[in-house]
Amino acid sequence: MRSLLIPLLLVTPLVAAPPYPPEPLKGSLVIVGGGKMPDAARDEFVKLAGGPEKAKIVVIPTASTMADEPKEREAFLKPWKDAKCGSVLVLHTRDRKQADSEEFVKAIADATGIWFGGGDQTKLTAAYRGTAVETAIRKRLEHGIVIGGTSAGAAVMSDLMIEGGAEAAKTGPGFGFLPGVVVDQHFTQRKREKRLAGVIGANPTYAGLGIDEGTAVILTGGRLMKVVGDGAATVVLGKSPLRPALADPVKAGGTIDLFQIRRAAHFRSLKDQFPAKTAAVPEVPKGSLVIVGGGGMGPDLWDKFLELAGGKDEPIVFVATAGDDPIRAEPGEVRMLKARGASNVIVLHTRDRKVADTDEFSKPLTTATGVWFSGGRQWRFVDAYEGTLTEKRFREVLARGGVIGGSSAGASIQSEYMPRGHPLGNTVVAAEGYERGFGFLPGCAVDQHFFARKRTADMTGLMTRYPQLLGIGLDEGTAIVVTGHTAEVIGKSKVGFYDYRSPPNDDAKDYVEVPAGGRYDLKERKVAK
Repeated sequence: MRSLLIPLLLVTPLVAAPPYPPEPLKGSLVIVGGGKMPDAARDEFVKLAGGPEKAKIVVIPTASTMADEPKEREAFLKPWKDAKCGSVLVLHTRDRKQADSEEFVKAIADATGIWFGGGDQTKLTAAYRGTAVETAIRKRLEHGIVIGGTSAGAAVMSDLMIEGGAEAAKTGPGFGFLPGVVVDQHFTQRKREKRLAGVIGANPTYAGLGIDEGTAVILTGGRLMKVVGDGAATVVLGKSPLRPALADPVKAGGTIDLFQIRRAAHFRSLKDQFPAKTAAVPEVPKGSLVIVGGGGMGPDLWDKFLELAGGKDEPIVFVATAGDDPIRAEPGEVRMLKARGASNVIVLHTRDRKVADTDEFSKPLTTATGVWFSGGRQWRFVDAYEGTLTEKRFREVLARGGVIGGSSAGASIQSEYMPRGHPLGNTVVAAEGYERGFGFLPGCAVDQHFFARKRTADMTGLMTRYPQLLGIGLDEGTAIVVTGHTAEVIGKSKVGFYDYRSPPNDDAKDYVEVPAGGRYDLKERKVAK
């Protein structure tokens, strides 16, 4: 029988979501929840496979009992022939010896797209898991092909796979195309909400993804999953001591960030929850922090940073990673530093955590007297540097008595609790999976563009949830300079300080405003004389 091959993603079986951002996935996935395939999902699969006339599709119908009937083969091929793919072949066997043979897997070498049909997902893993078919598909996925599937072909994408359609879920290993996530299909139509919640409750390091019929999740670019079709894809997370279990439907047109949901599951599963019930004392024992609320920075802010760094000729490391790609060789903030006389500025940037963990990359930090974090999106700092040698060396700059500064994203990354860290946008104040900043200023949650963007209510909500933290709202063009446990306000506007350890009066403003020139005692949580 003429055959083709299965797609699988290289992944260690049954691996829990990691504490650090995972490696971006190579290739693309189109995962359909069963029922009628959305036109957008079919069209995107063909496009990702090379487009009409060029796409070379291998269909694997092994989940179906009908796959053993040669006369049914044309039915498995028809959707892709109708889409005018360049070639469409069937790959099917139930014989693991055949699946392990060199001749059988030849068809995979040129495939640009592999499609798994519906049926019983255990038939797929029984035939192909651990065989040459799996190995060949992984190699193709490394080269960036697209893998798709519907119903059983969706469930098998998990590394921890729900086996069969019974209400009481039994789990086993899948192919792991979508690591750290358990996929359930026909989700609301077959009332499987309780089933997936039970699987995640028993395996809390995983995130669940329940996909409705007529709905698909399309993963491209390594982490972003777009929802298309008629229904929703529901993100399911287990409960933690701080949070109830979550079931969050994302409708068509919405996007899910794979890294965010995996990190959220990981942090929910930990014994030590964040933030701690008792906040650390907000103080900087050595060195200083310059934390700016974004917007235009006046010369006084740059001059203060350079003064604390020891002078204009001292080595400054500018961390550009929060910005959008492509990062400029000389970002605007670097030009501003040089305009104020800084003569020794080195730009540090990578998105590769392996690079960030090397001595060569982080070596400039060993002699720096100042570090400046750029504006942009603070989650990018987390993805690149969290837990690496580079992050360790940021802290060493402070420990030597140096200064760390930053504006906007470069402000929030400095606090222990990092507001607005969601990779999909800055409107979510408490973004699970991306709540931990680098903690140069412990016990605090620092928000920026605060009064200019009317963010006071957002901080009120965060403080109500985590009253142990000290909330700090920095207006644009305004900074706090922290030495020890004193914050001096400089710039053109004001800063709001929130202390919710004692609930505020209903009729009173729930924060203290400190204007430029004022000081606040972070330890005592009161305005300093």
